[in-house]
Amino acid sequence: MKMKIDKFVIAIIIVIGIAYLFPQWGVAGSPVPLDTISSIGISLIFFFYGLKLSPEKLKAGLKNWKLHILVQVSTFLIFPLLVLVFHSFLQTEEQHTMWLGFFFLAALPSTVSSSVVMVSMAKGNIPAAIFNASISGIIGIALTPLWMGLFVNQAQTDFDFTEIYTKLILQIILPVVLGIMLQRFLGAFALKNSAKLTLFDKTIILLIIYKSFAESFEENIFSSVSILDLLSIFIGVILLFLIAFFLTGFVAKKLDFNKEDQITAQFCGTKKSLVHGTVFSKILFGNMAFIGIILLPLMLFHAIQILIISVIASKLARRQYP
Repeated sequence: MKMKIDKFVIAIIIVIGIAYLFPQWGVAGSPVPLDTISSIGISLIFFFYGLKLSPEKLKAGLKNWKLHILVQVSTFLIFPLLVLVFHSFLQTEEQHTMWLGFFFLAALPSTVSSSVVMVSMAKGNIPAAIFNASISGIIGIALTPLWMGLFVNQAQTDFDFTEIYTKLILQIILPVVLGIMLQRFLGAFALKNSAKLTLFDKTIILLIIYKSFAESFEENIFSSVSILDLLSIFIGVILLFLIAFFLTGFVAKKLDFNKEDQITAQFCGTKKSLVHGTVFSKILFGNMAFIGIILLPLMLFHAIQILIISVIASKLARRQYP
């Protein structure tokens, strides 16, 4: 099987390189108003997200409740607990910052588009994948900040729940609600232009990634990250994904899910959203210099989940129905 290199992963690497070479555009005092652009972009991302949510499909998806519970428990409970186990072993501030990046990754919701695409490729339960991937983003708006609030104070950040949830309401919840309200009028337009809207989403994500890494490079934050640290993060995200993937599959079998539901549980319950991650990082951590390190595990996980799930989905796609 010929492996395809994800163009978005390549774009992320290029943007990080640009941030290293030209950090001045993304730091405080830059003539380019990236904060304003990304804030407006975030609101538009979730407005279009609301336009593509079908209330009828969400209601219909509620029937398969055991599958939905497993996916959301895997996403918001199993993942954080797997990372939480290692918290007591932290000894230095650098270790805590890298661990916080893993915990941030673990607390994020599932990705929408790639989960549905991969489930479709693997001949899984597509309606359930759409429901879970969509509802996961909504649940994450409430749960991700709550998880992070348990530990982010130790990183000496100004973590004010009132301010954070105000930003979440204004930049995410209200645009989503507005999109849902206008879905009957503009939903067809959003679906017709889905590819262009996806390109817009990725452009905003790349802007946020650029700004995050530009600030980290300007403050020389990565001087404390060694090659061994990067290798440890890489191995860590692979192990985290594989443990969650096989654990979710084991529970799905114990619950006597059919093959289609097992696929959906594993594919949706083990993916993490780079969109939500970059957006939430901007809201939760503001312009803190270490934000680039916080995003490292997420970006590596994004590349790894696409690679591994693509291989598994391609294999499952060739199976014959009984």
